[in-house]
Amino acid sequence: MPLVRIDLNKSYTPETAKQIGDIVYVAMEEELSVPKDDKFQIITRHETSEINIPHSYLGIEYSKGIIIIQITLNGGRSVDLKKQLYKRIAEDLHAAIQIRTEDVFISLVEVDKVNWSFGKGEAQYAPK
Repeated sequence: MPLVRIDLNKSYTPETAKQIGDIVYVAMEEELSVPKDDKFQIITRHETSEINIPHSYLGIEYSKGIIIIQITLNGGRSVDLKKQLYKRIAEDLHAAIQIRTEDVFISLVEVDKVNWSFGKGEAQYAPK
């Protein structure tokens, strides 16, 4: 039930943006056991001026090719599992599209299951 938002520069083609989304989904499916077909993503390509980042932070230097990935998901996963996910996404994006691992910025937003409605005005995971 993750909702993934991917923000990237317009220098990435729409096809590459979709490929990035697919790579993120496969990593979540395999590392976090996200259910099959639970792929809800919003991918937005921006002008360079619309992504405001520092040149560097925590000793990591960024380029205009930075990709910002925000994943809203159910809480409760271990720190080790989260680390595995970060590493997997960065390495897979580098292997498939040659994106610098330094340019893969990931933020997880954890919520309770009751905070989701998948349609019909219902809270499908709320206690009955």
